[in-house]
Amino acid sequence: MTEPAQTPQAKDPTFGFNTYAERLNGRAAMIGFLLAVAIEFFTGQGVLAWLGIINAT
Repeated sequence: MTEPAQTPQAKDPTFGFNTYAERLNGRAAMIGFLLAVAIEFFTGQGVLAWLGIINAT
């Protein structure tokens, strides 16, 4: 049995768990967390109360 002379060049996955998707998800989570902290700092109430979902009196 002969071995192939070249190995096939596989494309990076464009769907599912890959390094780009995980990096983008992590960055979005960091931005969301910082925005939640900033909203709480500047308004004096949590994000859910700021959105009107709960009544924080």
